[in-house]
Amino acid sequence: MHHAFQIADREINVALSRARTGYRLHLGERIVPVDLRTGADGRAWLTLGDAHIEVVVATRGDDVFVHLDGEAHHLRYRHPLDRLAAAAAGHAEDQIRAPMPGSIVSVAVAPGDAVTQGQVLLVMESMKMETTITAPRDGVIATVNYQPGQTFDRDALLLSLEPMETCA
Repeated sequence: MHHAFQIADREINVALSRARTGYRLHLGERIVPVDLRTGADGRAWLTLGDAHIEVVVATRGDDVFVHLDGEAHHLRYRHPLDRLAAAAAGHAEDQIRAPMPGSIVSVAVAPGDAVTQGQVLLVMESMKMETTITAPRDGVIATVNYQPGQTFDRDALLLSLEPMETCA
């Protein structure tokens, strides 16, 4: 499962997958075995590869506070749909990307169609949940890259927009 965390002014993208014992943390091309366990005495231990580190973790909503190796860290979880909405704002982002892996349920537009902000472009399904993707602004559909039934990975280019004025 893919996740993003805001740490200071940087966004860190990670993926977590199950392993035989614990999990695997995917950081770009690096894969690190990871596990978090609480001992009988209530202390928590984080295992990263071969290192075992005592850690204190507290959460409040999307905020995660981690204290390890004498340092405190504040992380903020970024929900995939919130990230998609932020990325689609304004004319600079003409590419509509998948917020998570899934499949296309329906496509409501075709290349050349004029769309208005908020108009339904497509419906996708991920983890048995349907998500409606709408136009972030007025424009003309340049490309539609997936059709109903096709699957895609997170961050796949679903479709792209052109400004109205370039399509006169």
